[in-house]
Amino acid sequence: MVPFDLDVLRLTLHVLAATVWVGGQIVLAALVGPLRRAAPATTSVAANAFARVAWPAFAVLLITGMWNLAVEHTQGKHPGALVVKLVLVALSGLGAALHTAAKTPAARGVWGAVGLLGALGAVFMGVAITEAG
Repeated sequence: MVPFDLDVLRLTLHVLAATVWVGGQIVLAALVGPLRRAAPATTSVAANAFARVAWPAFAVLLITGMWNLAVEHTQGKHPGALVVKLVLVALSGLGAALHTAAKTPAARGVWGAVGLLGALGAVFMGVAITEAG
């Protein structure tokens, strides 16, 4: 029998939140161009709808990430990689927040890219840390 316990719940919530945060950014980035060409007003509608799901997912990522650190005791293992991951998480959130606050399309593009690259880097580092044991 496969065990179901708090560890399974914690990791499931973390992966699900990462799926929404990172995957949603990828999907939204792919939709922006076609939406802008077809119906420019829908771009902000789609972005606002995504934000209502994405920011709570980011909060779940932060909470479950701290929970992971508390439970897994990974602070002593690969500390440099963990610091890099935490910086990338912060960069992802900061980039997304600045994207939201940006006033020009160019600034929104730059900060959106920063947020997405930070998110992808955090996923990569999380997998690398997990694989390194």
